[in-house]
This record gives sequence, structure tokens and C-alpha cells, in this order.
Amino acid sequence: MRTQVAIIGSGPAGLLLGQLLQLAGIDTVIVERKSRDYVLARIRAGVLEQGTVALLDKVGASARLHAEGLVHDGFELLFGGQRHRVALDRLTGGQHVTVYGQTEVTRDLMDLRAAQGGITVFEAEDVALHDFDGERPYVTYVEDGLTRRLDCDFIAGCDGYHGVSRASLPESALRIFERVYPFGWLGILADVPPVSDELIYAGEERGFALCSMRSMTRSRYYVQCGLDEKVEDWSDDRFWDELRRRLDPASAEALVTGPSIEKSIAPLRSFVAEPMRFGRLFLAGDAAHIVPPTGAKGLNLAAGDVHYLSETLIEHYVERSDAGIDAYSAKALARVWKAERFSWWLTSLMHHFPDKSGFEQRMQRAELDYLVSSNHAMAALAENYVGLAY
Repeated sequence: MRTQVAIIGSGPAGLLLGQLLQLAGIDTVIVERKSRDYVLARIRAGVLEQGTVALLDKVGASARLHAEGLVHDGFELLFGGQRHRVALDRLTGGQHVTVYGQTEVTRDLMDLRAAQGGITVFEAEDVALHDFDGERPYVTYVEDGLTRRLDCDFIAGCDGYHGVSRASLPESALRIFERVYPFGWLGILADVPPVSDELIYAGEERGFALCSMRSMTRSRYYVQCGLDEKVEDWSDDRFWDELRRRLDPASAEALVTGPSIEKSIAPLRSFVAEPMRFGRLFLAGDAAHIVPPTGAKGLNLAAGDVHYLSETLIEHYVERSDAGIDAYSAKALARVWKAERFSWWLTSLMHHFPDKSGFEQRMQRAELDYLVSSNHAMAALAENYVGLAY
């Protein structure tokens, strides 16, 4: 089989790239090592920047998003027992974010690709990338016990942090930048109404907590926990009790509890691999970088990457220019590092670090006090939260 662009991974990055290229008449085949049901069962982020929504509008995958998504023009910071609203619309000249689960974005893009006859190979085993440093790259994989070969002009690695794309590069070709945080997030999903109409980011002495949602009837809550914690040690009652302790009295009183339908612990890390292009292999999304979820940047960064990558490939095929290919990595990384900075800063600001000295703890509180007292500082927070321009 032959295609113009082989896309590794059928998460939102790979699917969105496929649709953007399809609009320009560029052929793609997506190769995914898991089943469709497995991909759609992954619980992920749910805050979309306006730029991400615009890309979904562009490819025609946003009808359900606009019908069911929740437009938020603010969120709240909670510390010292007090809540402080960050008015995104006022601080950014009318911008907002949309709460809509990544699982739903993936489903919408999958359904659109299937309806348009796009080829996706699910449950591909032993995926391997070949000759991407030359002129004739190709992908091999095993399907139904048979080895298949997919010839292509370019390979787009959209297969996440643990995928084969980045792992196919020699270590000497990459520079790795990483920060592993000394805590994780214990998160639950429950069919209960959210405690607030807007997200609450709580940074208290017991640790960070986030009150989020997927809809007005399904809530997503997180509490900071130690890296040695185990999910099975956290009953639903223990989780709800701990969450209440990290909220202000009014929020704790208003919290509606119920049985969890999903519960997991995620470690937090900042990670960047440079460059994001090696010959005819491009990296995009989590294959190239990871952010802690505090800033809600993971999915949105992936969307930014595939926006740049689609423009690069369209320029190659339509305009017969390779200038974009040469510039892709630097252009994407410039935006990536700004989002890495914001996510690192907000994580550092709102979490309890067990090894912080008394002085460092006072500096953390002083920065929070300054932030909510300064319109300029709040505007910088809002500008980054809604997403920097492409």
C-alpha cells in the first residue's frame, strides 16, 4: 500500500492532521496499535482553546462540540480559604475556553474520518518506521498475522509519549529536557453535578485540588497525591473527604458526591524532545512534549503542532516549496516552550512541594497574593490560559 503521509497514532493529533490534509487533497493512512474501543476509552483533558475549536470547525468536526460543550469565560483560584475569579473574557478582550472531553473530540474525528472513507489500520502490531532519513520512507506492521508495508513520502509521529515514533530516533539525534514532579494527581470521574459552574484550582496546605467537569451532570475532580499512593487505597469516601478538606467552606458544603465511574493516578512531568523533525519524520503532540495538566495545554499543544505540520505539508504538495519543512521544528517548539513555561509556572504556584523551605512557601503565597491583586499579572495568566496565537 502507498500513501502520501503515513500518520502513526489515531489520537486527536493524528486524526486532526488527517482531516486537515484531506481538505487539501493529500492522502493519508493512519496506523494505530490499539483498537478503536481502547482509544475511545482513554479519559483525558477537557478544556479546549479557541484555536483548537477553530481547527475542529475548519475540518467539520465540531457540530456536537458546539451543541454539548460548555463555554467558560472564567475560572477560580482558591487559596487561603478565599476564591478569586479570573475573568478570561474581560482580561483577554473577549476570549474564552470550551469544556469538552478529549474522548469526545477523538470520537467526532474518528466518525468523520470513517464517513469520508479515510483509511485507519487499528490493532497494528510491531509497527516500525524505516528510511525516514532518506528519500523513500516506509512503515511496516503486522495485521491479522501478516506483515504489511506502507510506502509514503512523509511520516507523522502522533503516537504519544510511549509511541514508536520518537523511540525510532537514535539517542544522539535528540536533546531531551525533562522535569519529573514529586507528586501525582488522583482523579475521579463521577455522574454528579459540578460543584461550581466554573473550574476551581485550589492550592492549599494539604495540597492541590481541581474541580472540573465534562458536562453539567458529569464531574471530574483531582487531588494532589504522593507518588507512592495506590488507587486501590483510595475509596470513594476517602477521596470525597479529602477533596472537601481542600475546598473553601461554601464549596465543601455544596459538593455533591456519588460513586466514581473511573479513578486513576497520573504522574506529572514536563518533557520536551528537540528537534521535532528528523528527515522525513515529524513528531507532533505528546510524541514530542509533555506538560503537567495544570495549564490544560496537552491537547491544545497537539492541535497547534498539527496546524503547523499541515501547513508545512500543504506547502510542499501544493506550492512545491520545502521552506515549511525546514522551519517546522523551530516554529512548533517556539510555541511549545511558551506553554511548557506556563504549565510549569502554574504547577509550581498551586501545588504543595514537600521539600520546600518555610521561605519558599512564603514566596509561593506572596506570588499568589500579588497575582490576584494585579490586573496586569491576571491578564498574563488569562492570556496564557486561553492560548497563545499560532
